[in-house]
Amino acid sequence: MLNVVLVEPEIPQNCGNIARTCAATGARLHLIRPLGFDISDRAVKRAGLDYWNLVQVFDYENLNDFFHRNPDAVDIWLTTTKAPRSYQEAEFRDGCWLFFGKETAGLPKDFREAHSDRCIRLPMREEARSLNLSNTVAVCVYEALRQTGFPGLSSEGEMAGER
Repeated sequence: MLNVVLVEPEIPQNCGNIARTCAATGARLHLIRPLGFDISDRAVKRAGLDYWNLVQVFDYENLNDFFHRNPDAVDIWLTTTKAPRSYQEAEFRDGCWLFFGKETAGLPKDFREAHSDRCIRLPMREEARSLNLSNTVAVCVYEALRQTGFPGLSSEGEMAGER
């Protein structure tokens, strides 16, 4: 099972889209505070996130709290536009942890530097600042799932019997 870790996410729509990706894939969602939105049951219902119940969501005060509560989080990958290599070079394994930074600033510099050998990026044009956070998460999650054989996911839709 994959773990998606959002460090200080700011935009609720991005988190909603990412939660939907987690719901569809069975990935767990870890949220590192501060958050730019409310994740209470009332707020989630008001936003119409009817798939929220399909997502395992964990909430942490900060990165120190996260690593204290998850000492097994060693197979980590940090996505950043500043990374020296493409996500295609990463060797994802079942149970790995994919970290994504906040929309306006990305992951903290000291965190990136401490794990520079685990930093990856999506290739894009030099003049483009970055992709939308929820798109980046979807690309990375599905690449990790592709590499691990899409465990527990259906690869056929209802049209499969019509061939």
